[in-house]
Amino acid sequence: MFKRKGQSTLEYALIIAVVVAGLLLMQHYVRRGYAGRLKGASDDMGEQFDPSAYTGNFNITQSSQTRQSVHSRVTRTEHLADQQNIRTGQENVAAWQEDQDLYSR
Repeated sequence: MFKRKGQSTLEYALIIAVVVAGLLLMQHYVRRGYAGRLKGASDDMGEQFDPSAYTGNFNITQSSQTRQSVHSRVTRTEHLADQQNIRTGQENVAAWQEDQDLYSR
């Protein structure tokens, strides 16, 4: 009554449909597992930078020597010396304490 080739193709199509449906249903759990592993890896690295625990006070001095000339409406800039940056000051990173809520400010 049924052709063997048609029955075999239908069976393969059903197997593929079940596998695809299973993968679609597992997608949420795989994503959560990956996020959990990523969080675990970042926790193993230790304390991360917290901008609310950082203070800094710096003076930055920049100096450079350039010469600009304009000829026939064309501006030419010539660098005579390298730019120098001098940074002086202090910075402080507060230690995080377990019972301290740094984000309540």
